[in-house]
Amino acid sequence: MNLRPTIDFLLNDWLNTEALTQRARFTDHSRDTFDAVLDTCERIAREKYAPFNRLVDTQEPHFDGEKVILPQATHDANRAYAESGMLSAAQDYDMGGMQLPYSVEAAANAFFACASVSIGSGMLTTGNANLLMVHGTPVQKDVFAKNEFAGRWSGTMCLSEPQAGSSLSDVATRAVPDGADFESDPLGARYRLKGNKMWISSGEHELTENIIHLVLAKIPDAEGKLVPGTRGISLFVVPKKMVNTQGELTGVRNDVALAGLNHKLGWRGTTNTLLNFGEGKFPVDGQAGAVGYLVGQPGKGLQCMFHMMNEARIGVGIAATMLGMAGYYASLDYARNRPQGRPMGAAGKDVAAPQVAIIEHSDVKRMLLAQKAYCEGALALELYCARLVDEHHTAGGAEADDARLLLEVLTPIAKSWPSEWCLEANSLAIQIHGGYGYTRDFPVEQYWRDNRLNMIHEGTHGIQATDLLGRKVLMEEGRGLKLLAERMTATIQRTAAHPTLAPHAAALGNALQQVSAATQKAWSTGNPTEALANAVPYMQAFGHTVLAWIWLDVAAKALEGDAAQAKSATQGRVGAARYFFHYELPKIGAWLAVVASRDQTCAQFPNDSF
Repeated sequence: MNLRPTIDFLLNDWLNTEALTQRARFTDHSRDTFDAVLDTCERIAREKYAPFNRLVDTQEPHFDGEKVILPQATHDANRAYAESGMLSAAQDYDMGGMQLPYSVEAAANAFFACASVSIGSGMLTTGNANLLMVHGTPVQKDVFAKNEFAGRWSGTMCLSEPQAGSSLSDVATRAVPDGADFESDPLGARYRLKGNKMWISSGEHELTENIIHLVLAKIPDAEGKLVPGTRGISLFVVPKKMVNTQGELTGVRNDVALAGLNHKLGWRGTTNTLLNFGEGKFPVDGQAGAVGYLVGQPGKGLQCMFHMMNEARIGVGIAATMLGMAGYYASLDYARNRPQGRPMGAAGKDVAAPQVAIIEHSDVKRMLLAQKAYCEGALALELYCARLVDEHHTAGGAEADDARLLLEVLTPIAKSWPSEWCLEANSLAIQIHGGYGYTRDFPVEQYWRDNRLNMIHEGTHGIQATDLLGRKVLMEEGRGLKLLAERMTATIQRTAAHPTLAPHAAALGNALQQVSAATQKAWSTGNPTEALANAVPYMQAFGHTVLAWIWLDVAAKALEGDAAQAKSATQGRVGAARYFFHYELPKIGAWLAVVASRDQTCAQFPNDSF
């Protein structure tokens, strides 16, 4: 199975990405340049990533006492990715970029996630550098971001701590001014950081000559006390190796030390670390304390970091989607080639007849259709959100502002829906393989292990759900939810008279009404404890309604004009939409029932009764 036709249809037929070339930022581009980027990334993924997916799973990173050792294949893949220019693809030409639409960049990066998400493809480095481009000083952009975009240096995001996972208000890493002249350093106000950061992906390696950490820490008040909550959190850029204003290494190691490697269920090809900042292992100028440079304003670090986190959450959604897609393709190939069983006729089974491929069995088709609906639907959602990024940055006026707000509402879904349902797709891929799927001889078990992370990192499922129901659907007096409803209604009206799609349009209209009513009932008492007790079921129902809309819109485009000429592909898309409406969308009733009634079964269950 080839991913490219699906991406081509979504980008070119459904989203009409070529229309972006009419905007000033993208006038140098055309369908040909977009295709060339996709061609290059598809080739690199096929040659440098896919053949080594199992190798990086079995040859985990290890520390030899001085440095972290990774397979040569990881070094080769990292170099090929950097040389492709994809780290700076969306950046201005004067930053070494291509000024590529984010939607094309996201589609191109999907090839790497499908080939080997464990090797990685620079998501954190790009996000790190993008944050500095928005919130950094001109010198920070030129020294740190520019070298990250060039692939010389890589980047991380350091939020969590051993005692404070998702609870960032409990961050205890301290940052104190470094000398009387701390504010005059050309790289930014200079501080000394001391603390520990946990779960830091790519926190230590030899893939690049330097690693640039973006670290959340608190600046003590005049009495030396840390400000409670998130208000006191600031953001610092902390290089592994000290640099000068020309972007050159000074030969001095910063006081950032690897405390240990975490041994993970999946994503084993990427280092995941516990880092100690400022413990004195690598003193700078004879002093303990990691040197860090303030990014943005003191106390505003979390707002800066959310710029990177939102990009990372879309990236997580794409990774989850493509892991599901990889499992789908593997199980589809297996189902087409694995003979087992015989069809049931009016007189029962003819045991003398040859066995049929298991794809002939209806339950196997059900599992394949579920995977197709989950994964291709999720890919369409991610590319739609990527297009909203492009609209926000280049459309201008009210259209850009609408895209911003829609993206706010959809980001929790873009991160969490694929993380849950493309993981379920991986489980179904294992099931189709039968006993073989439970062995390491077939790739589907690794896809499941790799994908299990995505419901956890970059904001857990529960955090995303609370963000959705507790903030996103309410922000700006509910205008984002109204905008989304308007777009759904437009698709409903466009398909209501289509003989094939009319029943789906009616079902989506009903689902939209259910979600709107449940939202109002959840908040009818104004009590957040009651309203948010069932935030995850709300997010599941909301996400399924969004995906039903996506599938209806995709199916409508598939049935139009030139797109409809690809008969088997059109049947596949329309059939997947039908599956989603018949088998998946009806689930929202149970989810929304507990939301609308503000059911307290879980919230009020006594701790000692478990």
